[in-house]
Amino acid sequence: MLKAEVGSSVASDAYRAGKEAAAKAALTGAKVAFAYSSCAYDQGALLKGVAEALPGVPVVGCTSFTGIITPEGFVSGPDGYVGVMTLADDDVVYGVAGSEKGACARETGRQVARAAMASAGRTDAPSYFYMVAPPGEEETYLKGIEDVIGRVPFFGGSAADNSVEGKWKVLYGTQSYSNGLSVVFFYTAKKAAFRYTGEYRETGKAGIITKVEGKRKIVEIDGVPALDRYATWLGVKPEELSGLALLGASICHPLGEKDRLGDLVAIRHPMVGNPDHTITVGNDVATGTAVIFMDGSPDELIASTGTAIKTVDDRLGEKPGAYLLVHCGGRRGGIGDRIGEAASEIRKAADGVPFIGVFTFGEYGFEDWGANTCGGLMLSFTGFQK
Repeated sequence: MLKAEVGSSVASDAYRAGKEAAAKAALTGAKVAFAYSSCAYDQGALLKGVAEALPGVPVVGCTSFTGIITPEGFVSGPDGYVGVMTLADDDVVYGVAGSEKGACARETGRQVARAAMASAGRTDAPSYFYMVAPPGEEETYLKGIEDVIGRVPFFGGSAADNSVEGKWKVLYGTQSYSNGLSVVFFYTAKKAAFRYTGEYRETGKAGIITKVEGKRKIVEIDGVPALDRYATWLGVKPEELSGLALLGASICHPLGEKDRLGDLVAIRHPMVGNPDHTITVGNDVATGTAVIFMDGSPDELIASTGTAIKTVDDRLGEKPGAYLLVHCGGRRGGIGDRIGEAASEIRKAADGVPFIGVFTFGEYGFEDWGANTCGGLMLSFTGFQK
């Protein structure tokens, strides 16, 4: 039987905040703890507090954009915030590992995968796994993990800060780092259910990426400067989307890439409108692929949280024992002061089941047994069988 507890704190002192949140989440027999915190904290001090309240319990997590969501609602504070969720289940073996990036992100992914297997005392692939990494090389870390275990269902998200300045941290044990990853491998016969979605609508406007620079800069769409094409779809002048103005303008109007069977539209967040009219996006892209101009509204972003939880329940066939909810920080920004409404939607749909929600700068998942994918402006909601 799965047991879960959730605790939070907005104490100004990082050590005290970590200890308070973890003490509230303390659970007899806890096997793993997920921790999500403010980038304003000294993460080392915070994790020291968590470790003292949860001795011997492995910890994974990351910094979260502007707050977290728990059954208490949206949790934030001027000096910081942290939430912790513990899990205890004798029917699950948890393999936990993490590492700063070495010379190569893919090799680091391989090393962490092997360490997680060793942590669980196993040599086979897990049933499913959780990953957290910083924005930038998520797909490459994932490739390294899959080099070792193959295609196994996964979920998770990328560390965030409050200002897109690179102040994010990945958390593992009592360590925190700006570049690296941490994972939890789940070995179990019990089910988990997943919903990975943007819940945006297709507009009928689409184009082919005809030129890319690096992995995350779209130079041309249909042979036209990418920012010009996007501005045409949005109905504004390209100059109105320069710099980070594009990031805010595109929250309700991102780009989508449909998988080969149409089961998933992975969202690509246009983040920076560059002076040369290229667009920097939040995930890897490739030439010759189609991008769709998507549409949504704050009302729809709010409602999608409850809908996603209901989908998890339907796929599991019952209410789970706990939810882990990865919610894009950009969506949270688009919701703005109405974030309390999203928290209410989640709390109502969860209906008493423990949960924790983190706001990330990238979300991971899959749909209908397609490939594992990293995206942005998405929800990656998971329910663990009780």
